[in-house]
Amino acid sequence: MCSTVKSYPTCRGLLIPILALTACVCFRPLAAHGEPATNKEPARTERWFQYTNEVNDGIPWSIHVVKLERASSDYEFVTTSGAGKTLGMGTVSQQIKTLPHELGQPVAAINGDFYDRSEEYQGRPRDLQVRQGEVISSPSGHTCFWLDSERNPHMTNVYSRFRVTWPDGKEIPIGLNEAREDGTAVLYTAAVGASTRTKGGRELFLDCPTDPAWLPLRLGEEYGLRVREIRDSGNSPLGGDRVVLSLGPSLAARLAKVNAGATLRVFTETLPALKGIDFAIGGGPSLVEHSKAMQWTGFIHMRHPRSAIGWNKDYFFLVVVDGRQSNVSVGMTFPELANYLVKLGCEQAMNFDGGGSTTLWALGTVRNSPSEGDERPSANALVVVRKR
Repeated sequence: MCSTVKSYPTCRGLLIPILALTACVCFRPLAAHGEPATNKEPARTERWFQYTNEVNDGIPWSIHVVKLERASSDYEFVTTSGAGKTLGMGTVSQQIKTLPHELGQPVAAINGDFYDRSEEYQGRPRDLQVRQGEVISSPSGHTCFWLDSERNPHMTNVYSRFRVTWPDGKEIPIGLNEAREDGTAVLYTAAVGASTRTKGGRELFLDCPTDPAWLPLRLGEEYGLRVREIRDSGNSPLGGDRVVLSLGPSLAARLAKVNAGATLRVFTETLPALKGIDFAIGGGPSLVEHSKAMQWTGFIHMRHPRSAIGWNKDYFFLVVVDGRQSNVSVGMTFPELANYLVKLGCEQAMNFDGGGSTTLWALGTVRNSPSEGDERPSANALVVVRKR
């Protein structure tokens, strides 16, 4: 195997090292059993970004790594949704194209969270997602990744305290943009699409009379919302300056009836508190904590394509391992991936959705080899954009 690394100029003269894929298929070599390689021709890190593809022919493994300098203020993380402005399914490449131009130039992306596969809410992330400050799905207790206001990364299980307080003081938990059951309540915003897609129950149209520009919905807030209209049916339209609170039939029967004009208190709190964050994305499980690989038993010892994010005090790492291709890469188990991330230098790391969804996009194209031959649509993605 030959090894070639070249640097290509981008806007403002930024040089970004990228592996040259020539006719002889040039890759950086990998040391045995997933240890980061000592390259015969060391990659030249230019400023804050580096992409490399590491290959171990013996197993085989093909690992794609984007390395980002944490100290740089030239870039930021954003999240995307599968259908652009609304929840749905789309390839990482398609999702990148939906980013507003003013956010900056996309330079790298990785597929994100696991997702709902039902017909009505296909592409609804399993856990928390905050997209450019707007919360579009509530957490369900799995591991999530976000940055605080000082750009410090965090990874922990996040729990929902989303709830609504009735005029008589009764408090009930609520979901956000998800399937509503007979005995549950769900708040729907335009992020879910044109309508709630529910069947039956009672639906309350809510707005904020004191602040017509109160949307988009944000984390860690308390909203005093007015009941503008009530319908004893489902599939209510969404959009404008209002949201819809949908009550399952059995829950609606147990609650005191409210009339148009009543005020409800809606809370978008989480544990831990995440008020004010601009982005968050779910996944899990945790792979590395405090520089130590996590331990597991059971199905996680099967090799599959994997996606992950990790970091230490100096760098972020977006990591994808190709799999299910005996002539390219067989994938990794969770322990193998965790151990590789530790050897890469990660002090903290978490898993994203893997399998056919595994995708690493960098510098304008998909860099890995998707296990199904082409990119598979996913629910969301974590994108690195160069600030404008």
